[in-house]
Amino acid sequence: MSIAGRARLAPNASLVLLASILVSFLAASSAPTPLYGIYQAHWHFSQITTTTIFAVYAVAVLGSLLTFGKLSDHVGRRPVLLVAIMVEVVALIIFVFANGVPTLLAARIVQGLATGAVTGAVGAAMLDIDRARGTLANSFSPGIGTGTGALLSALFIQFLPAPTRLVYIVLLVILLIQGIGIVLMPETVTPMAGALRSLRPEIKLPRSVRGPVLVVSPVLFAVWALAGFYGALSPALVRALGPTSIVAGGAVLFVFASLSSIAVLLLRNASARTTMLTGITALILGMVVTLISVLTDFVVGFYVGAALGGVGFGNGIQGSFKTVMPLAEAHERASVLSLLYIVSYVGLGVPAVIAGFLVVYGGGLPMTTDEYAVAIIVLAAIALLGLRKATKKTPA
Repeated sequence: MSIAGRARLAPNASLVLLASILVSFLAASSAPTPLYGIYQAHWHFSQITTTTIFAVYAVAVLGSLLTFGKLSDHVGRRPVLLVAIMVEVVALIIFVFANGVPTLLAARIVQGLATGAVTGAVGAAMLDIDRARGTLANSFSPGIGTGTGALLSALFIQFLPAPTRLVYIVLLVILLIQGIGIVLMPETVTPMAGALRSLRPEIKLPRSVRGPVLVVSPVLFAVWALAGFYGALSPALVRALGPTSIVAGGAVLFVFASLSSIAVLLLRNASARTTMLTGITALILGMVVTLISVLTDFVVGFYVGAALGGVGFGNGIQGSFKTVMPLAEAHERASVLSLLYIVSYVGLGVPAVIAGFLVVYGGGLPMTTDEYAVAIIVLAAIALLGLRKATKKTPA
């Protein structure tokens, strides 16, 4: 009898495993952030290249979501998760042996494909096991993963040998262990026909969630655009504001992501509307503080702005999930989740590339930061208006 036949993980253990996989994938996606300065020094490329390396990941995630987002509804969650882990391992191996910009781009593309495939499947599997806790884990795990990956990478650079390799090797080992866990996990959905047909990209929303998705889309775009900024440019900006260590640069993304997860926990029982309003308010306040801090070269204020932005990020995501996902049927969850992440990753990638262009050909890094902050405030204001309008249309 096989290992899988002798033992299966309990639902609680499966939920923890799935959340840890999402953490690992997001940690792997943020691990290169503190390393960009080292790569840039070794291979002499500009901020446009840095943001492009960052953004191709988002494009690959988007393409993967469009293609594989619904596949786990048809073939099951476990097969998609196992293949995604294998592809992510390949991406990490490419990172370990990277010797220039082309290999970095290749690693980010492969990584994006794996992350896109795993995101819909792991998120839907957690909802299959427990809708309430699955929604919480879908909101909580990205911040934990993003912050942990950036901070670990920065600490490895500062205190351990082989900084451009070791963090990827550690993540690779963790993913292999999690792959064994997936083998032991019971399938959470009944496979159905139409797997090949599901690979055809299509933008389609069930009628029951169309209105709510339109309401939450500006919020998702804004918070992920902010995450893209911190992921691509925050270490360079911290260095520009004052002499700091690599750990201090990586800590900005850690503060941003950690506060997002704390905010999710604190408001996990709040209504969708309260969560969204808190997220939007924190997002606007964070950008105002960031504007003032950059204008006055106040590094501590920049961290405060990142913390407030993190609160906006976490509650913006959680409020969006709370608003949309309870309205989706079981067989619609993976596709609806994928569409929410499509909005998210467009926000993650496109503004970051524009920012990189403005850094080089516009007014430089501080001015680009100011412009970026103003754009986020405008998006947040649009989201607030949409939320208030939707609330007025909904009977008490």
